[in-house]
Amino acid sequence: MEKNCAIILAGGKGTRMGKKINKLFLKIKDRPLLSYTLEAFQKNKYIDTIILVSAREELEYCKSEIVLRYSFDKVKKIVCGGNTRQQSVLNGLNATDKCDIVLIHDGARPFVSQKIINDGVKYANLYGACACGVRPKDTIKVKNDDGFSESTLDRNKLFCVQTPQSFKRNVIINSHRSVMNKNIPVTDDTMTAEIYGYDVFLYEGSYTNIKITTPEDLFLGEKILDNFNCLDV
Repeated sequence: MEKNCAIILAGGKGTRMGKKINKLFLKIKDRPLLSYTLEAFQKNKYIDTIILVSAREELEYCKSEIVLRYSFDKVKKIVCGGNTRQQSVLNGLNATDKCDIVLIHDGARPFVSQKIINDGVKYANLYGACACGVRPKDTIKVKNDDGFSESTLDRNKLFCVQTPQSFKRNVIINSHRSVMNKNIPVTDDTMTAEIYGYDVFLYEGSYTNIKITTPEDLFLGEKILDNFNCLDV
């Protein structure tokens, strides 16, 4: 039985990148961004299988130019995403019928460490739902409608959530199906579990586990690769 499954979301358009192609196919040091993300999970000893969620028109490209070209044999299925991230996650979950733990990860976070993945599996087994993240470095203000500072939040109680977000399969698939049936919009998977009544454990991620969103992030990504091999951490 394949116990631990990673769902990699690769169907976003990435309009803020300002490119005509999916940002995940852009290259960092002569390799597609998505290949780094998949390799991190391919190499992890606790991940048994990977489900890749792609836009319908990019399914064949993902298969030939990413999965087969880089020999990612843990990728067992490439499924079509939906119109929203929420629907894409549910499509991926519906393809995971033989696993205990599911890790949901943004394809645009290529610098996820092995420790973060390992901890996601560990804490999902312990608590049923967990996510990695970091404390904000900046002071966070609440701004009112007139543009003035309304209050200052306690930075020690704030947490910038990243992915992977990891769950026992029954926890997250039931949560997603429930919120979809009730037409409740959610911004991430921990919110889905919380709405359904589950407590989510938050554990330490990394400031290098960035999401590639803008052209500036590509330059930062190159610097990250120059300074450490994120796939072996």
